[in-house]
Amino acid sequence: MAIDVYLYFDGNCLEAVNFYSEVFSAEKQKILTFGEAPGNPQFPLPEEAKKRVIHTFLNICGNKVMFSDTFPGSPFVIGNNISLTVMSKDIDEVKSVFEKLKESGNVKMELSETFFSKCFGSVTDKFGILWQVGLEH
Repeated sequence: MAIDVYLYFDGNCLEAVNFYSEVFSAEKQKILTFGEAPGNPQFPLPEEAKKRVIHTFLNICGNKVMFSDTFPGSPFVIGNNISLTVMSKDIDEVKSVFEKLKESGNVKMELSETFFSKCFGSVTDKFGILWQVGLEH
C-alpha cells in the first residue's frame, strides 16, 4: 500500500499536466475526460464538463501524482485542491483504513463500487485532510 497525491484544478488540469510533465521530464499518461467516463442517465453531463480532465497521472521523482479537474460549479479553493489517496489490493485493509479515517470525520462518499474500483470511498478526517481510499485492481 502506498500513499499518492491527488491534485485538483478548476478547468486548467491539462495545462498543469503539460507544465509538470515538462518541469520533471515525466512521461504523460492517458488522459480521461468527464465526457469519456461512463454516463449516468439520472445526472446528464453538462457540455462544459465534457472536456475537463477526470483523471490522469504523472510519475514524478518516483512518486505517482494524480490530476483531475473539478466538476463545473464545484467549490474550488487554491491551497485546498489536494487529497491523499491510499489504494490497496486487500479489501479488508481498505475497509479498516476507511473506518478509522471516518471516526469524527466527514464522509464524502461511502465505500462503494465505481467504474474504476470495486470498493472506493472518500472522507475528510477529523484534522481536515481529504482521503480517497480504494481497492486496487
